[in-house]
Amino acid sequence: MMQILDLRNKIGDSSLKTMGLGRPINDDRDLEKTVIKILNKVKDRGDKAIKSFTKLLDEVTIKKLQVSPQEIQEADGLVSEELKQAIKLAASNIRKFHEAQVLKSTPIQMTTGVECWSKSVAINRVGLYIPAGSAPLFSSLLMLGIPAVIAGCEQIVLCTPPDKNGKVHPAILFTASLIGLTSIYKCGGAQAIAGMAYGTESIPWVHKIFGPGNRFVTMAKQLVQKDGISIDMPAGPTELLVYADKDANPVYVAADLLSQAEHGADSQVVLVSYSESVLRNVKLELDKQLETLPRKEIAEKSLPNSKAVLVLDDEEAMKLINAYAPEHLILNCANADALAEKVINAGSVFLGNYSPESAGDYATGTNHVLPTNGYAKSYSGVSVDSFVKKISYQKLTEEGLKNIGPAIELMAAAEGLEGHKRAVTYRINK
Repeated sequence: MMQILDLRNKIGDSSLKTMGLGRPINDDRDLEKTVIKILNKVKDRGDKAIKSFTKLLDEVTIKKLQVSPQEIQEADGLVSEELKQAIKLAASNIRKFHEAQVLKSTPIQMTTGVECWSKSVAINRVGLYIPAGSAPLFSSLLMLGIPAVIAGCEQIVLCTPPDKNGKVHPAILFTASLIGLTSIYKCGGAQAIAGMAYGTESIPWVHKIFGPGNRFVTMAKQLVQKDGISIDMPAGPTELLVYADKDANPVYVAADLLSQAEHGADSQVVLVSYSESVLRNVKLELDKQLETLPRKEIAEKSLPNSKAVLVLDDEEAMKLINAYAPEHLILNCANADALAEKVINAGSVFLGNYSPESAGDYATGTNHVLPTNGYAKSYSGVSVDSFVKKISYQKLTEEGLKNIGPAIELMAAAEGLEGHKRAVTYRINK
């Protein structure tokens, strides 16, 4: 179960590992070799390789990789009306939140005769990977597909594993249809990443790949970058840190911790508090709730990776939080709004007693595809910006070049780049 660490007066410049808060580490050398073989086979044999891996790994024979319009239509009748309405509500909020991220390009007058501006241009071809093994993550499809559509991506390719009957989960197909996606392929694992990275007879190749997945998927995404394919962000197991004060409800806190622990055996959850009684009570509640959790076996395996940390006060807690840089952060405390201003490293923050992390996973509107493994120190979660490139423009008149030309000439000469200088000099001396 969760180990309790007393870090009062010990949080400073020490590494997380030294403090006992290191992330779970896997030796990926053998995994990398396996994934390289998968990537190479898909490169060489295309659809045949993907179908072969699907039969071997997913234990299903697929005749045609692309999902047909008939299958999409059939899926609509297999999703309950209640779930459809829930997905539509979430989609509406996600669309509203992400539409607000679209910025208009406004030219800036730098000086007389010199005008600069930037323009957001959608990435032409993007690939979305949506897991569907132990949990069909149609919510992740909302989080990726909606901003891709808002950005204006010309081609959006979706790969997701089939079930034992060779079908894609109906909720995933309903969600894809709701968003307007039609290029859907029955393909999972590293082979799906390879298909989108290199293209096959059926699957179009893309410029950038998005989406969560297991260690094979994560490794495949990292490896295809060497071939010039961009990915959304470095990814690792999901994680949650909860900071709870003396008035936090142990039932709520334990439920939040288990909501992430049930994701996978390598997930990590961290509870931080200045109250020893809170740590004890949450630990007791964890044991109680775990007994009735359907994914108990998975959560049980993740809890040994997890920690309950005793700190001195709010100040120590914030130092620890920013050093850990959690993917998800819940501030379950009376002064949550004030402490939120001190957060500098986190993927997504949830404030107060009634803001469970699962709200952000599904329906508040924020994106749940977030940096893990400490990457929140330098990466943001997925947004509309993830699906665009920013191109800068400048336009100079003759007067404008005369205004800034001497400065350019001096700088170019100082760097020893006479060609740069002459490109200005010839124009000024015309």
